[in-house]
Amino acid sequence: VVIGGEFGRTPMGQGKEKGIGRDHHMKGFSMLLAGGGIKGGITHGATDDFGYHAVEDVVHVRDLHATMLYLLGIDHNRFTVPYQGLDTRLTGVEPAEPVMPLLG
Repeated sequence: VVIGGEFGRTPMGQGKEKGIGRDHHMKGFSMLLAGGGIKGGITHGATDDFGYHAVEDVVHVRDLHATMLYLLGIDHNRFTVPYQGLDTRLTGVEPAEPVMPLLG
């Protein structure tokens, strides 16, 4: 099970009284992973005291994708999808690795 979104929300409210909200935030957000080989009952990573910046055990999205593919028995370096005439890896062109501390 994977529960999450493509970005987090800033930890502080923004705007005037009537329209207070929180902006998109890519520097610190949460995902929930359960079952399928994920180690249970752990927290991985941390943000600063304000919840603004990830500061410990930061996981890039490409590494999250590599982890999910690993758990499905798929080699993320060999798995490609056609995109605009090229075979493209889901994990992108930068190096990616499964996040082994998450695995049980």
